[in-house]
Amino acid sequence: MSGRTLPPGWHETTLGEVCSKPQYGWTTSASNQGKIRLLRTTDISSGPIDWETVPFCLDPPPHPDKYLLADGDIVVSRAGSVGISYLLRDPQEAVFASYLIRFRPKPTVDAVYVAYYLQSPAYWELIRGNTAGIAMPNVNASKLEAFRLPLAPLSEQRRIVAEIEKQFTRLDAGVAALRRVQVNLKRYRASVLKAACEGKLVPTEAELARAEGREYESGATLLERILAERRGSWVGRGQYKEPAAPNVIGLPGLPEGWCWATVEQVTAQVADVDHKMPRPADTEIRYVSTRDFTYPDGIDFSKAKTISRVDYDALSRKIRPEEGDILLSRYGTVGVVRIVRTDRKFQASYSIAIVKTLRASDITGYLAIALRSDFMQKQMLRDVRASAQPDLGLAHIKLFAVPLPPFAEQQRIVAEVERRISVIDGLQAVLSTNLQRAARLRQAVLQRAFSGEL
Repeated sequence: MSGRTLPPGWHETTLGEVCSKPQYGWTTSASNQGKIRLLRTTDISSGPIDWETVPFCLDPPPHPDKYLLADGDIVVSRAGSVGISYLLRDPQEAVFASYLIRFRPKPTVDAVYVAYYLQSPAYWELIRGNTAGIAMPNVNASKLEAFRLPLAPLSEQRRIVAEIEKQFTRLDAGVAALRRVQVNLKRYRASVLKAACEGKLVPTEAELARAEGREYESGATLLERILAERRGSWVGRGQYKEPAAPNVIGLPGLPEGWCWATVEQVTAQVADVDHKMPRPADTEIRYVSTRDFTYPDGIDFSKAKTISRVDYDALSRKIRPEEGDILLSRYGTVGVVRIVRTDRKFQASYSIAIVKTLRASDITGYLAIALRSDFMQKQMLRDVRASAQPDLGLAHIKLFAVPLPPFAEQQRIVAEVERRISVIDGLQAVLSTNLQRAARLRQAVLQRAFSGEL
C-alpha cells in the first residue's frame, strides 16, 4: 500500500490502530455437549456459520466474558487456513478457539469496511508475505495488527460498503445460478449412466433384431463366450476354477437379451499389487495413486511418484496395469474408475484394484460405465469395510453383479454415453471457467474499493 497515492481525505493506517488490542482465543477441546459454544477455524472457512454444527467447550473459560463473541467482532485464523477472517453478526453464546485472533473495530470505523479489507488482494498479499518460507504457515497478532490499510472517511466507508454489497449481490446471484447448473449436470450424468445400464439409452439388440428379422448374440451367449475364453486362457497353478455366478435374488429385471454376471465372470483378473510402499527413485516408472486421478477421466502421470525398476518388478509379480485395463479405487475414496489409455510402463498403488478384461471379448468400455453407475456404486458402498480408512475388498469386487447386454448393444451404449458425457464435460469446463471469473471479479471489486476507484 505504501507508495500509492490515496484519494483526498483518505490516510494510511494499521489494523491495530482501527481496532482494540487483538486477543487470542480460549484453549480447550471441543465437545458435543455443553453450555458455551467454541468457534473454530473450520466453522468460518465455508461461508456463513452454521451454529448447529459449532461444538461446545469441553472446559469453559473461568471468566467467559473475556472470550465471549459480540456483534461486530472480527476473528482471523492464525494457523491452518491462515488469514481466513469472519465478521460476527448476532452470534450465539460462544467463545473463540485458540487458533483464532479477535479484532474489535473501534466506533470510529465501519466494521464491515474492515472485514471487506480482510478479503482484498492487498490483504492476501500481506498474508503471503508474512507466511512465505514457513514450514507450518502461521501468523501472529503482532504481525496482523501491523498490517497497513487505506482508510476512507467514515461516511465514504459506508458508501463503499454499500457499493461492494450491491455488486457482490449480483455476483452471488450469478454464482448461485452456475452452481445450480453444476448440480443439474451431475444429476444428468448419473441419469445417463443409469439409463445405459437399464437398457433405456439406446434401442436394445433384441428390438433391432426383431425389426430387421435377424438373429443376434444375447448377453447370455456372450457370457458363455467370455467364460470359454477365460477358461482357455488360464495359466494359473492347479485346476481351473469356474467363477461364482451372481446371486440374482432381489436383483431388478433386465431387458430382453440381457443377463446378470459377476465382475469376476466377465474379466480375466481382478487383483492389486503387494501392500508394500516402494521407495522413490529417479526413473521413468511411475507409481500411480488415486491422488493422480484427474477430472473427468484422466491420470496425471507427471505428478506421480517415480519408483525403481527393482520395486516395479517386485510389485508386479501378481499383476501390472496395461493399456485397456480398468483401475478402481478401493481405499479412501472408493469407487473412482479410470481406464488405462496409455502403453507406458507404470504401477498402481495397492489402494487401486486392477481389473483386466479379456481381449478377444473386450467389454472394457461398457464395464467402466457399469462400475460408475448408481447401481454398482451402491454395491460398493454396501460392501465397504468401515474403518479409519474405507476399504473395499477384492473378494467383494469380484462378486459385484453386472447387467450384461449383448456385445453389439454394448458398443452402441458406449458410443452414446461418450457422446453425452463429452457434452456434459464441455459444459462443466465452461461453468468452471465462469466460476473462476466470478472469483476474480470479486477480488477486482475489492481492489477498486480500497483504491478509491469504486
